[in-house]
Amino acid sequence: MISFVAGVVLGMLSAWFAVAQRQRKLALAQEETLRLRQEKQIVVDFMHNMVEAVATGGDRQEMFRRIIHAAVRSTGAMSACIFERQPDGTLKGMAVEGLFPPQRKIPDELASKLATRTQYLESILKSESYKMGEGLIGQVAKSGRAVLIADAQNDPRVVQHHDPSLQVRSIIVAPVLFQGELIAVLAVANPVDGLDFTETDFSLVESLAEQVGLAVHNSDAMKVQIEKSKIDLDLELAGNIQGLLLPKSFPPSDTLAFAAHYTAAQKIGGDLYDIFQLDEKTIALAIADVSGKGISASILMAICQTNLRHFSKLYRSPSKVLSAINAQMSSSMRKDMFITIIYAVFDLETEEVVLARAGHELPLFYDRHANGSVTVGPVRSNGMAVGMVPPEIFDATIENTRIRFGKKDALLFYTDGVTECVNSEGEEFSSGRLVDTLRSSGGESAQAIVDIVLEKVNQFSEGIGQADDLTLIAVRHA
Repeated sequence: MISFVAGVVLGMLSAWFAVAQRQRKLALAQEETLRLRQEKQIVVDFMHNMVEAVATGGDRQEMFRRIIHAAVRSTGAMSACIFERQPDGTLKGMAVEGLFPPQRKIPDELASKLATRTQYLESILKSESYKMGEGLIGQVAKSGRAVLIADAQNDPRVVQHHDPSLQVRSIIVAPVLFQGELIAVLAVANPVDGLDFTETDFSLVESLAEQVGLAVHNSDAMKVQIEKSKIDLDLELAGNIQGLLLPKSFPPSDTLAFAAHYTAAQKIGGDLYDIFQLDEKTIALAIADVSGKGISASILMAICQTNLRHFSKLYRSPSKVLSAINAQMSSSMRKDMFITIIYAVFDLETEEVVLARAGHELPLFYDRHANGSVTVGPVRSNGMAVGMVPPEIFDATIENTRIRFGKKDALLFYTDGVTECVNSEGEEFSSGRLVDTLRSSGGESAQAIVDIVLEKVNQFSEGIGQADDLTLIAVRHA
């Protein structure tokens, strides 16, 4: 009987124990689930703060200040600090919250010179930097591994101070990385509850540091994108403005037909052409090329065009116009920049062209003779590029060249983007091929001449792409 009762009791105890075990496991599971939810919420809140920090823009130090504030709120630490890696490899303090104890010995007498302890610590932080491997901050940066020092008061790696409020009781230092590259070092010190940091806290700080790395990277990427967008917008506006400088139509003439083509190698270029009427009997034409490309070249070209229009009203001689442009611009141009230009005046009555050439590509003349024969070749004319030499040398070399431009004749003006276009073997299109193209197409209309030259250049380049600005102007006498 006793054994039966004992067996019943033992069975009941065993059942109770099993139930208790299950309840305990359930309670632990619920506690772990709650902890994980809390940590998840902390990380989510932290990420939200990071997004706000990145989205607000502003300077980099303000972003780090927001990051530190979010780290203090998320970890329950009394203070936190972040050190950013500089281009020279050193770690510079960027932001601090709370009385974060400096991790370098500081003379006590310095503290009395500042109004408050907080100002003192901020001042120290701004001047504080570490080399890789130096002190606790430098060691974490060098190793790329986070460190938990639960009992910091007995650890030689932690710098302690006489001021009790600057004592480090517990500290976590974590590297801020993105794709293995060190961005900064994040440190949090002294939990508010007075206890030591735990492994759970350590895991949380590592997660937060990972989010900081992502946030800083995204901030940098966003700034780069914003700057790129601004540059793209500036280039687009500059390209639109440059497009306004090019003639949309040509002066009417019963005997002369004009056609032009311009393609910039980049969004904006350094080539220019202009065709405008001087009076009822004369039409002016200019083609120019600034050394280099981009915004600076386009600005210089716009200035050149303004001067061209101005001096063409003062002087009928093309060489005098170019001399005046050189005298006006050479003193203000960069030493590494110059402008090659041809300026030509077509006389509709005399059927002559007078041109001056300042270092530009020689224009090609399709000369149909009275007997029906054709001669194709360059129009020779001396001159140096605008901005390359002082006025006294420029004026001594520039000259006017006069040619008869009669029925069925044609002139082709171009920039070196045409002749220096290369194929897959690195061979240039060359002036020789351009002469051959004009010889076969010179009897066509002005527009047809331009179209044929472009087709030949594109076929030659095999779709490699355009390395330089390309401009063509064809003039055809009826």
